[in-house]
Amino acid sequence: MKVLHVLDHSLPLTSGYSSRSRSILRGQRALGLAPLVVTSPRHAYPGGPVDVLDGIAHYRTAPVRPRRGLPHAELLLLMARLGRRLADVARRERVEVIHAHSPVLNGLPALWVGRRLGVPVVYEVRAFWEDAAVDHGTTREGSLRYRLSRALESWLLRRADHVVVLGEAMRREVLGRGVPPARVTVVPNGADVAEFRPAPRDPALAAALGFDGAPVVGFIGSFYRYEGLSRLLEALPALRARVSGLRVLLVGGGEEEARLRARARALGDAVVFAGRVSPGEVRRFYPLIDVFVCPRQRMRLTELVTPLKPLEAMAMARAVLASDVGGHAELIRHGETGWLYPAESVEHFVDACAGLAGAPDARAQLGQRARAFVEAERAWARLVARYDAVYRAARQGAAA
Repeated sequence: MKVLHVLDHSLPLTSGYSSRSRSILRGQRALGLAPLVVTSPRHAYPGGPVDVLDGIAHYRTAPVRPRRGLPHAELLLLMARLGRRLADVARRERVEVIHAHSPVLNGLPALWVGRRLGVPVVYEVRAFWEDAAVDHGTTREGSLRYRLSRALESWLLRRADHVVVLGEAMRREVLGRGVPPARVTVVPNGADVAEFRPAPRDPALAAALGFDGAPVVGFIGSFYRYEGLSRLLEALPALRARVSGLRVLLVGGGEEEARLRARARALGDAVVFAGRVSPGEVRRFYPLIDVFVCPRQRMRLTELVTPLKPLEAMAMARAVLASDVGGHAELIRHGETGWLYPAESVEHFVDACAGLAGAPDARAQLGQRARAFVEAERAWARLVARYDAVYRAARQGAAA
């Protein structure tokens, strides 16, 4: 079956979004499907009109020039350009399913092309556009823009032939918007357990980063405000007072990076920024981390969306400490596969983090149980198999 995936962006741009996309594509190819990709004009990365990654064609869409003072016109132009590219690729490749991944800027052109060509459309919600805009500071919850974005996404959800979500909280949200339960499937985030597996610390990498054997608290991922990394740095002096020599490793980048670096300057050499690393290199950094922290702030986005990176850390048998927002609570069984703490409390974070940093045996046990959980319930090879039923249901729904 030829499946055309519509993505906001993909590798070589690194993010949780592109990591999930790569896992889905590779998994589907291994199962005998024939996935293809079209990326939106928002994939701002040098390259030709077609890239081949992991043996899979990625058709690129030309970027849209910003229209100063006309943001809505720019969005309409973006969707129109993506729609034309989609229609061209779908006809040329004779695809059997169009699988659009959020945001709604991808889903609307996909629905238009699918209806025009008679191809079923699956829409996968990875986050709700209106909630992401709140975190980015471009709108506020309940504003006119927020309500219009929500209404547009709800309209799309009710018209797609099938909807995929990342977790149970998102499923409840989608059902509440009027989508029948039979048209909603959960395909949660996972990890490649063959690629991400327990490994010894790389002494050369540790030395290059200046780690001398003291405990390391770390985070790997995109630096968005909702990740709560500023709170991690706020807590660091109290942590170092409890755990001598403790260091923080931050791997990745994003919109909060400049602010985090500015804040870290007052902390001396306690914080190490490793920058962005490729998917092939990131596995070397997990074993350096004794306590993998996820201090997400509580908001609608984090209550609904389950992250990817904690699962990679768990697959590598790292001890994970996370705030108790809904997205984390779907991944972590407190005291069994990781630790949760009240999201609003820096004091509880310091207590829990210091406790884990000073308890290597407890960390090892958590890591072993976390690895077993990922192998049993969150291995990508198991999760990707769910798409076969999704596509069959979408084709049946479109034919009805």
